[in-house]
Amino acid sequence: MLFEIDPQPLAEELTALGGVPLVVRAFRSLGLPVAIREHVHIKQGERGYDEATYVESLVVVNAVGGECPEDLERLREDAALSKLLGHDFPSLRAGLEFLYPFHDEQKIEEAKRRRAPDEIAYIPEESASLQGLGRVKRSLVQELGSRCAEQRIATVDQDATIIEIRKQEALPTYEGERGYQPMLAVWAEMDVVLADQFRDGNVPAMMESRRAGWRRRRSQRCPGR
Repeated sequence: MLFEIDPQPLAEELTALGGVPLVVRAFRSLGLPVAIREHVHIKQGERGYDEATYVESLVVVNAVGGECPEDLERLREDAALSKLLGHDFPSLRAGLEFLYPFHDEQKIEEAKRRRAPDEIAYIPEESASLQGLGRVKRSLVQELGSRCAEQRIATVDQDATIIEIRKQEALPTYEGERGYQPMLAVWAEMDVVLADQFRDGNVPAMMESRRAGWRRRRSQRCPGR
């Protein structure tokens, strides 16, 4: 025989997501865990993961193409990946309990009451937790700006993009399908999102565009310089 088959399974742990540690290394090297601990306060006790670990885990879900919190359970099954990152992934229940405080139903009701009689769309104010994430994002942009000594121009491209979603609560967009239409302000030269605003699908792109965090402008100095 040219080879023999060993019926015993290998003891080594393997993962198909070997590129994820590079994403996490960038996440940590940019100082995001420190910024998250400073600006995002969700947990009520000391047990379990801290806010930075939750956010890092959700970033990994996004990086590997995940589309919903349930994908946390698939990552929890990858023991090799958890070992590479230095922590397990939160359970689905824990992940949802972390995400719920970012939603503030009271601010949605307040936005509805502020609508003019002939208006259908509305844009609620961000919850305190979302505002904390916004401060983390500003910290990230400042850190990137401090590292881009050669990048002296920042062209800001602001636009809303339709994201088709089949969720029942998603509203119809101007194209007819259900979905959301978030507003993004992108640093064109660096392909970095500077500011964002989550919006329902029926919100016109030009509605309160300045509230997304940036005015339309041709260019400005590199952030952090």
